[in-house]
Amino acid sequence: MARRTSHQVFALLPALGLAAVAVAGCATSTNTAGTAGDSGIAVVSAGKLTTCTHLPYEPFQFRDGDKTVGFDVDLVDLVAKDLGLTQTIVDTPFEGIQSGEDMNTNKCDVAAAGMTITDVRKQNFDFSDPYFDAEQALLTKKGAGLKDLASLKGKKVGVQASTTGEEYINKNKDANGYEVIQFEDLALELTAVQTGQVDAAVNDNGVLYDYAKKNADTEVTTEFATGEKYGIGAKKGSPLIAKINESLKKAKDNGDYDKIYEKWFGKKPTSK
Repeated sequence: MARRTSHQVFALLPALGLAAVAVAGCATSTNTAGTAGDSGIAVVSAGKLTTCTHLPYEPFQFRDGDKTVGFDVDLVDLVAKDLGLTQTIVDTPFEGIQSGEDMNTNKCDVAAAGMTITDVRKQNFDFSDPYFDAEQALLTKKGAGLKDLASLKGKKVGVQASTTGEEYINKNKDANGYEVIQFEDLALELTAVQTGQVDAAVNDNGVLYDYAKKNADTEVTTEFATGEKYGIGAKKGSPLIAKINESLKKAKDNGDYDKIYEKWFGKKPTSK
């Protein structure tokens, strides 16, 4: 997610019998160090590519029954397959992802969370090549007449904590005279628009268009040209980044990327 300023592999210690770490509401990671297929790259759990994300962020990653699915999930599945691994997903607060802590403490090997590449985040971990273009956008109840920042004067605007949307809205708050209301996740932010707790919400265009498509009483009234690009993260110096880039390039060259994009967004990508 376009999230603002916003794991070293455990040594194999069989004598200690490290127990699996259960993560509430998500897949688990055994923290039994292994290597990624024939590549020899160390991973947190043998046979697994463990991915940290923050749910929900539909259509990039969200729960569907007992599975986590989405655009990012499908892309990382391609990376895992190329490495001879199976992806397992950990749902974790976004602050631990963007700070790099989750990867540095071996909670996961990579992070895929609809996450904008920023200079601040690049200080905390390495990014793959960009795989998705995004802008910020404004979601309101249909017919509310709120179409730009100036129209939000005196209104309450919802943002998701630690995101680039929050950063953008706070930067323009004084000039436009609105009140900023922070929410921990996307679902709470969007529900607040529905219930009237806030007059509008700002977040990435991909998630807001997806929500408005499924909730006819809401609409995306404008986009803000922030020119953001998403990347997949791994700890500083991780050889996984080169492997991720190889998989992304292959997917774009062989058409798999287009198929996954169309699956989740209903159209072919205009750029890659």
